[in-house]
Amino acid sequence: MTTPRSDAAQTQTVRDDLLPGLRGWQKDAYHEYFRLPRRDFLLVATPGAGKTTYALTVAAELLARREVAFLTIVTPTEHLKHQWAAAAARFGIAIDSAYRNAQGRAGADFAGVAVTYAQVAAHPALHRQRTENRRTLVVFDEIHHAGDALSWGDAVTDAFDPARRRLGLTGTPFRSDANPIPFVTYLDEPGGGKRSASDYVYGYGPALEDAVVRPVIFLAYSGDMRWRTRAGDEITATLGTPMTKDQIAQAWRTALDPAGEWVSRVLEAADKRLTEVRRGMPDAGGLVIAGDHEDARAYAALLRGLTGKRPVVVLSDDKTASKKISAFAGSGDRWMVAVRMVSEGVDIPRLAVGVYATSVSTALFFAQAVGRFVRARQRGETASVFLPSVPVLLSYAAELEAERDHVLRAPGAAGEEDELALAEALRERDTPDAPLDEPAFTALNASAHFDRVLYDGGEFGTATAAGSPEEEDFLGLPGLLDPDQVRTLLRKRQDAQLTARTRGIHVTAPPAATPAPPAATPAPASAANAPSTPAAPEAPAAPPVSRQALAALRKELNGLVGAWSHRTGQPHGVIHSELRRTCGGPPLPQATAEQIQTRIDTIRRWAISGR
Repeated sequence: MTTPRSDAAQTQTVRDDLLPGLRGWQKDAYHEYFRLPRRDFLLVATPGAGKTTYALTVAAELLARREVAFLTIVTPTEHLKHQWAAAAARFGIAIDSAYRNAQGRAGADFAGVAVTYAQVAAHPALHRQRTENRRTLVVFDEIHHAGDALSWGDAVTDAFDPARRRLGLTGTPFRSDANPIPFVTYLDEPGGGKRSASDYVYGYGPALEDAVVRPVIFLAYSGDMRWRTRAGDEITATLGTPMTKDQIAQAWRTALDPAGEWVSRVLEAADKRLTEVRRGMPDAGGLVIAGDHEDARAYAALLRGLTGKRPVVVLSDDKTASKKISAFAGSGDRWMVAVRMVSEGVDIPRLAVGVYATSVSTALFFAQAVGRFVRARQRGETASVFLPSVPVLLSYAAELEAERDHVLRAPGAAGEEDELALAEALRERDTPDAPLDEPAFTALNASAHFDRVLYDGGEFGTATAAGSPEEEDFLGLPGLLDPDQVRTLLRKRQDAQLTARTRGIHVTAPPAATPAPPAATPAPASAANAPSTPAAPEAPAAPPVSRQALAALRKELNGLVGAWSHRTGQPHGVIHSELRRTCGGPPLPQATAEQIQTRIDTIRRWAISGR
């Protein structure tokens, strides 16, 4: 058995020739990995940040040191096995991605194998024997999948308990449930629960600042939904307005009905957005994430009628899915329609426009889906995701930068998402696609209108009809913008729209061009000639407010706005605009902590006074 080296010795043996191509965070995480001798390491990094490159750099170093002699990579899907093998080949590491349980030992030509979590669960004893026979590094891609079911966790634990090293990777928020994730450390919390402890975290916010990922603009669409219940009652409701849980689910499913107007209008808007994005990103592609096979084929037919070209369709039971995804990634085709197959880990950097056309409502799946669009290739690329105005989705979009750990609930406590998450996980690996279990109903009609834009925790837009000048302004945003430029343009559009509403006319928003820094405002002539007066003493600078504190205040305000919307029926964007008029200050993304707190206090007064 190899004796662990000291801290200094480990640091000295880091091969600098492997590091120049790494991003800053990857170098930091790399040195953190080797700072202390440890068997387990958990990396949490936002989708698109480069977890695969990081893990293979660590693996190459451990193989070079002869601390390990074999590499096992565990992935959620078959396609990702081949993707990992291709990436490993660039590091000179031969990975057998076609390995099957039936063959027993891996071929002598390979330094490792890639397997799926389901493959391990089917024969944990075989994989334990492989792990015991050679000094093994196990890389768990999206390790949260090992907690999808208790049986999976037990199988992974049994198979890889003898491993010399284990590296867990995840880029999505962990859900709250009762299934611990193997080889993850948990710390006790008040009340009897436990929270996962990560060894290195690189979230979406820091990645956005580093230009490692693209800024994401969410375009939400509402509309009037009409459906018939099992009892024969016809219900009409506007998507996003106060409803019961069952009614929200039924209105949501009605919106996604391929025969209704909502899907057609949203696909048309998304295609217009893709055309604008392709002015700066000529190969930009779009992805529609569908809920089941029937809907996917129907959405593909709508896109074909819209664009004149047949989109690529990838279904979960398609044996050629991996080939189709790889071909699309390297092509210039506009659209792909998929059922879950590209929701996690699949690397298609040119994806820049997405349509969330599924009724899956877990934070885990939403983050996986959005993660397909954030991978940046060059500075200035933006991503756009279209979604229905459903409260749970809007909250996820507003909290994109939130960093979540895996929380094990206290014994006897109920988690909000665990049943949905587990049902979704089981459905993904064991059964064909099926709608969520909800009361039977029949979709009758679904109209669509543009609701709002969500970006960086703020909301823009004032709920207008589809095809309106306001909607066209947002669809016409340039596809090449830095995060600060996105904020500037959205703020200009919001101000122009509010001015137009106030005056009762339409005012064309500023042209869609890269905004320049604001010029200094010259002092009035009278002020320039006035006699000088002693300057007032400057107030002491306020202490800087942390990103976490600002995020918490934004979340609190958005929650209060949501509650006020349920109470009054007003759209969120209108409430935010009224708060700005009452309290002053810029839109929420640019507001200071003090300005946000003032708006929080104001909306609380509204609630108390019954305004």
